[in-house]
Amino acid sequence: MFQKKVIALSIFASLIMPILAVGQQPAAAPDALAKLKDEGMNRSQAMATIRYLTDVIGPRLTNSPGQKRANQWTKTQLEKWGQTNAKVDPWGEFGRGWELKKFSALVTAGEQTTAFRAYPKAWSPSTNGPVTADVVYIDATDEAGLEKYKGKLKGAIVLTAPERAVTENIFKPTASRQTDEALTAMENAKPAGPQQPQPAPTEQQKAAQMFNYKKTKMYFDEGAAVLIDSGFGVDAGTIRVMGASLPPNAPGTPPNFGLRVASKNAPATIPQLVAEVEQYNRLVRLIKQGVPVKMTVDLQTQFYDDDLQGYNTIAEIPGSDPALKDEIVMVGAHLDSWHAGTGATDNGAGTTVVMEAVRLIQASGLKPRRTIRIGLWTGEEQGLLGSRGYVAKNFATVGDGSDSAFFSLFTGGKPAINKKAEHEKFAAYYNLDNGTGQIRGIYLQGNEQLRSTFKDWLTPFKDWSATTVTISDTGGTDHQSFDYVGLPGFQFIQDPIEYFTRSWHTTQDVADRILEEDLKRSSVIMAVFAYNSAMTDEKLPRKSSPAALSASLLPGFDFRTELDEIRFRNSGLGFAICGHEVEGREIPTGFPSILAIADHRSHAAE
Repeated sequence: MFQKKVIALSIFASLIMPILAVGQQPAAAPDALAKLKDEGMNRSQAMATIRYLTDVIGPRLTNSPGQKRANQWTKTQLEKWGQTNAKVDPWGEFGRGWELKKFSALVTAGEQTTAFRAYPKAWSPSTNGPVTADVVYIDATDEAGLEKYKGKLKGAIVLTAPERAVTENIFKPTASRQTDEALTAMENAKPAGPQQPQPAPTEQQKAAQMFNYKKTKMYFDEGAAVLIDSGFGVDAGTIRVMGASLPPNAPGTPPNFGLRVASKNAPATIPQLVAEVEQYNRLVRLIKQGVPVKMTVDLQTQFYDDDLQGYNTIAEIPGSDPALKDEIVMVGAHLDSWHAGTGATDNGAGTTVVMEAVRLIQASGLKPRRTIRIGLWTGEEQGLLGSRGYVAKNFATVGDGSDSAFFSLFTGGKPAINKKAEHEKFAAYYNLDNGTGQIRGIYLQGNEQLRSTFKDWLTPFKDWSATTVTISDTGGTDHQSFDYVGLPGFQFIQDPIEYFTRSWHTTQDVADRILEEDLKRSSVIMAVFAYNSAMTDEKLPRKSSPAALSASLLPGFDFRTELDEIRFRNSGLGFAICGHEVEGREIPTGFPSILAIADHRSHAAE
């Protein structure tokens, strides 16, 4: 058995011969890379890491007590594995922490009382004790229909969405892997051209937006007690839960890009729940049939405003080459999660893989020439905040570093990219944020110069079907924070498994949905990319210009208006959050939609 194992490692080592492209020397000795696979597949710590992170620490909503415990635990764990300069690093002001303390809901319809399966939205206020009230469904499609509900919403529990059909999903499989056809299409993708101008909103679209605004404003003006919707995209007992909504802006007024429901100066909002869709649909049907429905909701939450700063976990393996040790290769994933599950697939999986990757390098006794640094970000779910803050503090700012300067990239402005000294010393950043599915390749993020490099680095993983390199971009996760300021940042292609159909931002985002073999393989691939990048004579070639969007690349939108924010989400363009393709309506409340665009198309201008 021992002899067979040595032979197998030798075969693996012979396959990992890094490239001689773009003037680089071979990235690593074959025996070093064989050690990474041996350590990662035979002595993995991945499952121990993710189970502690999810089962013991639990959900990690940004600035919650759980997230802060996770910061401290990951710092300590990385130190135990030999990382240096480990720290819990502030990235800027986020806002209030929040935690669920108590929740129950009962519904009475006619003579029957049953438990009502729902979950509170993050940063929802409390009900200040049990609230028993009539359940009201606003069955209206225009402003005239709203009139009959005026004066009837004070103290009511309001259903805010129409009935949502689930029968179309009954025969669909919930889990899948990337098909050969899909991967081939990604491999053969061409550089994207400029977006076509979007037509101005029609009068019908404007009227629909005004109706939705007036309906939502009515909830707040009349003083509804609780708002309930049925979420989207999942059923069969799974509930997709994100953040509470603030009172709406009037159409045509500028959105406040920096204002979030967690902000210290956020206006008061109404307690909000997401219900299991089957439970929700039944209430809508009962009310339409004239059956009186009452509900009792008891929601107790706690806000934390003693420390409004957001924090990342940072640690590193120091470089060993005197000439290159000040250059940085980074691997990263977001540590924060939503709160209804335990943040296993989003993004305990990514956090585990990058932690395991740096552990593999150290446990194998390897000495990278460049410094390899790990970043575990928070505030990703609210707009890539932790990684953006870290990049601004260490590498470059957009304009003066403010939210308004950053978003002016997308509203026709041309703010300078103010580079710090460390910008030139940055080699590469690799991100993972798309669930438990194993890595199947990598997005070039528009940098065609790296195709042959990355193809060669993936060659040893042909037997894992992890060889796809695509020119395409992907959006909605932390590699963008580096890409926007001209740094080489990359997200890996992953198997979807059941990420969107079951676990993304849901009550089912728990450790039971994790695939051990996939985590192990992804950890090895991440370690190989980090180590190769740390060993080359020259840094990876960069794109000739940053990947930031501008009004000229997305013509027809004015992101300074609330109406165009909505129109952008409904434009038919591709969006992605946490590395997963979504529809515009699925972008979490408060997440700037411009950061979710999946195909930047900016590299076409190079």
